Amino acid sequence: MKNTKICPKCNGDNIVIIRNDGHPDGSNGNNIMTKSTILSGVAFVKRYICCYCGYTEEWIDQNDIKMIMNSKKIQK
Repeated sequence: MKNTKICPKCNGDNIVIIRNDGHPDGSNGNNIMTKSTILSGVAFVKRYICCYCGYTEEWIDQNDIKMIMNSKKIQK
């Protein structure tokens, strides 16, 4: 859905994006903490939602993926 703007479940084209760039403690979504302090390392998750069937996808920006991969808090 991120790239096509089409729902893979119902082929709907009414897609909304919830940009999870709210409070870094995760209170505005399911942020990923990559460091021990709130302000130093948060990967924000964006949600893509089909307004026809409710199907959702979650995406993380490429820069945040690098931060996650370098985090000592993440199990590999």
